[in-house]
Amino acid sequence: MLILSRDTGERNHALFGDIDRFLRPRSLLVVNDTRVIPARLSGTKSTGGRVEILLVERMSADDSSGDASWREDWQALARGLGRQSPGARLRFAGDLQAEILGCGPRGEVELRFSGPGQVGVLTRIEKIGTVPLPPYIEAARKEQGTVVRPADDKIRYQTVYARQPGAVAAPTAGLHFTEELLTKLRAAGHEIARITLHVGPGTFRPVTTPDIAQHRLDAERYEVSEAAAQSLRQAQAQGRPIVAVGTTVVRTLETLARLGPLAAGCGSTRLFLVPGAEFRVVTDLVTNFHLPRSSLLMLVAAFAGRESVLDAYRDAIERGYRFYSYGDAMFIRPGSVLS
Repeated sequence: MLILSRDTGERNHALFGDIDRFLRPRSLLVVNDTRVIPARLSGTKSTGGRVEILLVERMSADDSSGDASWREDWQALARGLGRQSPGARLRFAGDLQAEILGCGPRGEVELRFSGPGQVGVLTRIEKIGTVPLPPYIEAARKEQGTVVRPADDKIRYQTVYARQPGAVAAPTAGLHFTEELLTKLRAAGHEIARITLHVGPGTFRPVTTPDIAQHRLDAERYEVSEAAAQSLRQAQAQGRPIVAVGTTVVRTLETLARLGPLAAGCGSTRLFLVPGAEFRVVTDLVTNFHLPRSSLLMLVAAFAGRESVLDAYRDAIERGYRFYSYGDAMFIRPGSVLS
């Protein structure tokens, strides 16, 4: 773990399990408890051709028929769909079927899944779906000839506190935490609060516009409970550190702050934080090392300063830090980090 001072750019290095040495007293750590779903499905079109679907978000569900049947509408991305008209059907393993409701120009598709009984999509895909790993992991495995069982990714690509199913990518800063470490932090007087932001596929989309102000993030759904909101309000009132575990937590909390006083609620956010942005809630940040030209790296640069972050990245490269989703961590906080 690289520890970086927001104020001075000073750096230190330690094992992540020793993060309590660098947390300020009575910190409130806020984690994202979204759970990655096995959202990638392989199926066939009515013509017999193959199609691959990435489920993105459930739009509606209808079980008004009682025990007789269920129906769910989903937004998805499709590869190999071709010119399929609304009304065409797709078939997947385990007798799962979907009707196409509409198609967009970039592979977007609206699907209506239905079937007998009350077992819906989330339950069915646990058996037939695979976890949609970041493209660079899949590319590296293909290049190296690495074979990993899909069942292993379902376990490894989750945080230990993942509870709410709905993400297609993990909030990877949280992958560093173990149950033992969380217990250790609570015993040291720190508090843990949970919020939910379901990470979408847009998190992998690079910023390609010459003017970053023209870049638009995909909307991602969040939910903040009253218990979490109360913990946040108390920490602010008492002047305690608020530590965001991951950029998804930053975007959720800073979205809430822009809506008014911190309060429980649910909604969606497209908040894009770039250098010059004001941070109204988060004081400290646990994050990974991100891809160039990513909205995640720009958020970190906005939080700690562009030059400090780039210097920290150069230092990490020289020291052999691992980057990206399964990589090492960086902890950014105010004040000296040389303790």
